[in-house]
Amino acid sequence: MTTDQTTAAWRAAAESADANAVRPLLAPTVTVISPLTARFRFTGPDHVSAMMTAAFTVISDIKFHTEVGDDKTRALFFHGRCGREELEEAQLLRFDENGLITELTLFGRPLPAATEIMGKIGPLLLRKQGRPAVARLVSVLSKPLAVVTRLGEKHIVPMADPARAKS
Repeated sequence: MTTDQTTAAWRAAAESADANAVRPLLAPTVTVISPLTARFRFTGPDHVSAMMTAAFTVISDIKFHTEVGDDKTRALFFHGRCGREELEEAQLLRFDENGLITELTLFGRPLPAATEIMGKIGPLLLRKQGRPAVARLVSVLSKPLAVVTRLGEKHIVPMADPARAKS
């Protein structure tokens, strides 16, 4: 498989929320670097596939708009939604000599969307791991952060808009 074929299949899988189509694109040593935590990484096709299943459950309306890179590395950018939050994500993909994805680094914005994703993906993954109590804890603890970032984005951040500055 070429890098172009893998990238096209990756984009199609994401835009159709097809986690099953992602697995054949992953190298055995694949690692995902999350935008939400530096505490651990998702490693191996099983963990990455589970993470992508959860991601496609909470992120919808994925539409890629930009792609740059070469045969070793690609950067992909898309717009999507998580609940009522609009988001933009950048994905840095690294490939092996067989065109398979060895590393996926994710970056997301704006902050309200990132916190919304955190509050939904974490509990989904934890429930699948058979850890419902921890899933509830993560869900409860992430809600205030989501509220604060949403309010800040709506009311506080606009105060820093340079267009509002007085001469």
